[in-house]
Amino acid sequence: MKILIVEDEKELRNTIALFFEQQKFVVETADDFDSGLEKLSVYDYDCVLLDIMLPGGSGLELLRELK
Repeated sequence: MKILIVEDEKELRNTIALFFEQQKFVVETADDFDSGLEKLSVYDYDCVLLDIMLPGGSGLELLRELK
C-alpha cells in the first residue's frame, strides 16, 4: 500500500511516516499545498492523509482535486 502524508509540521509528518514505514507501507510525504498537489497529479496512492491548513492552500482543496 502506498500512502501520501501531506503535513507541514515536520516532526509530526516524520513520526507518522516512521510509524507506517515500520508497518511495511510505502510512504511519501509533502510539506505544503504545491508539493502535495504535484505528487497527487503524478502518482497514484492507496491512502492520502491531509492536513487541513497548509502553506499555500487548504487540504480540502487537495481533496477536491482528488475527486
